[in-house]
Amino acid sequence: MPVSVRVATRLQAAWVRRGPLARLLWPLSCLYRLLATLRSRAYVWGLRRAERLPCPVIVVGNVVAGGAGKTPTVIATVRALQAAGEHPGIVSRGYGRSGQGVCEVTPGSAARQVGDEPLLMRLHTGAPVVVGNDRLAAGRALLARHPEVTVIVCDDGLQHPRLARDIEVLVFDERGIGNGWWLPAGPLRDDAGRRADLVLYNAPAPSTARPGWLARRTLGPAIALSAWWAGARTGQPLPALAGRRVLAVAGIAHPQRYFGMLRAAGVSVETLALADHHAYTEAPWAGHPAEVVLLTEKDAVKLPPGSALAGDPRLHVVALDFEPDPHYHLALQRLLQGVRAAKAAQEDRQWTPD
Repeated sequence: MPVSVRVATRLQAAWVRRGPLARLLWPLSCLYRLLATLRSRAYVWGLRRAERLPCPVIVVGNVVAGGAGKTPTVIATVRALQAAGEHPGIVSRGYGRSGQGVCEVTPGSAARQVGDEPLLMRLHTGAPVVVGNDRLAAGRALLARHPEVTVIVCDDGLQHPRLARDIEVLVFDERGIGNGWWLPAGPLRDDAGRRADLVLYNAPAPSTARPGWLARRTLGPAIALSAWWAGARTGQPLPALAGRRVLAVAGIAHPQRYFGMLRAAGVSVETLALADHHAYTEAPWAGHPAEVVLLTEKDAVKLPPGSALAGDPRLHVVALDFEPDPHYHLALQRLLQGVRAAKAAQEDRQWTPD
């Protein structure tokens, strides 16, 4: 197991309770909380100003570090908006990308240049995606290039108040708020009680006391990597892999969750956990005697057709099927209608003669 993965695993274990390691890191946690609070308060005190885009903005984020399920939530939200007749666009930071500034994501973009998660969102939704450290600049570029966009979904934007938002979606997984301490003594990177319009649990049951909706998550079939890139979404059912030697590889925030779901589906797997957003400069499965190598979609987007590592016929992709409770989508539509009604009423007041 790589050193970075061992460190991340140890920290995540420390964040479950307030043990010796968490207590050792607690002074740094206090400093982090102070700086984060001052940054957000600057907007409340008027020292900094949030700027609004001409269309509604929905921000999806979490208050804990690591993969709580923001990317599948963005994908599911965008799909639901498309089904309702909207023309959504996505803005994201593009964590781990080598490129700088604002950049549009296309189906042919390299994950190393735009980020693995933005590319995955583009491939799954077909919606325009623009990445940039400055979410406001990314939103402006998105609207300039795609004037048909009627609503923007901002991936991981809760901690970026410069982009004014109309609706906030807060995502939790099984960890809830962990030990309740801020980074690095705990998993929190924001106030656990912060306001949110909607709460979605990427978990079998609510992990906090906040009311919200659950999302159903299941694994799809094992699809050959080349077929997955060609758009196939059917393949071998996971139970068909029983009795074969299978290696599961995952460069995601919580690989053990993925491995556990594979085992629950009846696949006996050997596992290889890599760092989140792992860059595939070599094949970590090379030399392993596995008959089948299973990847997450987040790993697969970094192995495009024709690349040196994508030619191994053992490589298969297992997608996560993520579907929020239908009432989540209905609540989001009601909030969006309310945002537009309030804006229309404000415009009427501005144009009504005295």
